[in-house]
Amino acid sequence: MTKKERAEYILQELESRYPSVPIPLDHKDPYTLLIAVLLSAQCTDVRVNQITPLLFTKADNPYDMVKLSIDQIANIIRPCGLSPMKSRGIHGLSQILIDKHQGQVPQSFPELEELPAVGHKTASVVLAQAFGFPTFPVDTHIHRLAQRWKLSSGKNVTQTEADLKMIFPQETWNKLHLMMIWYGREYCTARTCHGLTCPICKMLFPKRKTAVTLKK
Repeated sequence: MTKKERAEYILQELESRYPSVPIPLDHKDPYTLLIAVLLSAQCTDVRVNQITPLLFTKADNPYDMVKLSIDQIANIIRPCGLSPMKSRGIHGLSQILIDKHQGQVPQSFPELEELPAVGHKTASVVLAQAFGFPTFPVDTHIHRLAQRWKLSSGKNVTQTEADLKMIFPQETWNKLHLMMIWYGREYCTARTCHGLTCPICKMLFPKRKTAVTLKK
């Protein structure tokens, strides 16, 4: 198969497996999604979904969040890891939203990436899942699958994002990145597939004999 043919097959296969695909992080609005995505750095979505109700009971908007101290936020989110950095980011970005954006989450990459602890991936997720803008957030699952399926060189997530955006139609990006995440978790995991055993890998590369792992 050519790369284009592989992409068409992958999209069709994922659509058949995930006709509707849930957003992994529980939230009720752009602000709570922003906080949940920030907390998910180096933490599982399951753990984040256990912690955010505890945090949002006390503060589910920037005005209430800044009333908490950084230490209070850190104590609540500690199970998510990196709590000193994340708590400062949550408190700091909440204050900026109040001061510069009337308490609303902005809808552009530059404004989102100016917020403390918010990088390109977090901004991409918020723009896609909260506002419906076409973005292609790349997490570890998507980065892994893109290399295994020979859709990208896999050198870094920035290159992977650019490669995937060139291959797939823009109107598919928002759902596709979610479908790839779920497929990577269910079928093409880092430890069990190695590019050899999941349905898509076997179909695309039936002659593959040795494990395909992410390049360092």
